[in-house]
Amino acid sequence: MQLGMVAGEASGDLLAGLLMGGLKARWPTLQAAGIGGPDMVAQGFEAWWPSERLSVHGYAEALRVYRQLVALRTELGDRLLAQRPSAFIGIDAPDFNLGLEARLKAAGLKTIHFVCPSIWAWRGGRVHKLAASADHVLCLFPFEPALLAKAGVPASYVGHPLADAIPLDVPRAAARAALGLGDGETVVAVMPGSRRGEIRHIAPDFLRAARRLRTARPGLRCLLPVAPGLRAMVEAAVAEAGAQEAVELVDGRSHEVMAASDVVMVASGTATLEAALFKRPMVIGYRVHWLNWQVMRHMRYQPWVGLPNVLSEDFVVPELLQHAMTPDALATETLRWLDDPAACERIAGRFTELHFLLRRDTARAATDAIAQVIAG
Repeated sequence: MQLGMVAGEASGDLLAGLLMGGLKARWPTLQAAGIGGPDMVAQGFEAWWPSERLSVHGYAEALRVYRQLVALRTELGDRLLAQRPSAFIGIDAPDFNLGLEARLKAAGLKTIHFVCPSIWAWRGGRVHKLAASADHVLCLFPFEPALLAKAGVPASYVGHPLADAIPLDVPRAAARAALGLGDGETVVAVMPGSRRGEIRHIAPDFLRAARRLRTARPGLRCLLPVAPGLRAMVEAAVAEAGAQEAVELVDGRSHEVMAASDVVMVASGTATLEAALFKRPMVIGYRVHWLNWQVMRHMRYQPWVGLPNVLSEDFVVPELLQHAMTPDALATETLRWLDDPAACERIAGRFTELHFLLRRDTARAATDAIAQVIAG
């Protein structure tokens, strides 16, 4: 079995790495190649290009590298069409993958898109592009297949692989022991994102918020997990924010940091869902280039941005977006969680319900769907 695959950014690499476990269980001699990251490579994936090549922060940054991305997509498409794998699986990154999938599908290759674009949140017109690009869509959330069916797009709900990978019972004590943290210490996970653009635009205010937290609670510990290849950039941001005494950097180990934490201060994205699956109260913050913000705010269909709020259809955790994301606001909302244990217990209960909803043995369910597409 040969598959072409593309995963953009750390979150896509994580999802694809988990998916590959199911693929290899079905096809032990699986060969997969394309664009991917370290989680995929650890599963035997041949990365012709690293997934960080697709890591851009909003429209403004995408415009600056548009020509390079188009050239990369063309070269990758040429290579896949020359090798003609059994199928192509695009993991998220719809702005890159859907165009590639359309070309491959037109040339007779089976195409599967893993992670339904957020047509329920904004840019609903992409459903028509999705119909022209993918033979089948693997959906992470239960309400998505019905939406796609209205547009004639075949789809399957396979659950979220993170819900399988993250234990229902949070291993808090073990995580704290592994990180050298005491049981009675107050710990805040600081997670400003894993893209370079996020480190530039979001991390400074997160780091200043950490300074305010340490001033308010001198014994508090702020841990920031650093994605591979970003340590020098993060260290520079910490120094510029004067947060050397406020923040402790941890290489990777983001799941251990979340499991060990009392509250997570997190950039909007997949990490918010990870925090929810670890049953952690959180404060979501995000900022994009002003041009991106003008575009996005006029195209939103619902008031929520963070995945825990979207799935709960309620503001169960605070969202601080754009100008509202200030160090003072981030610190204030974080302290509000720390001062309200009853609210933390309630949110843990809601997140446990969400965990059961998303736990579906995703790797096996997705592999079954992929096998049917290939056989058809």
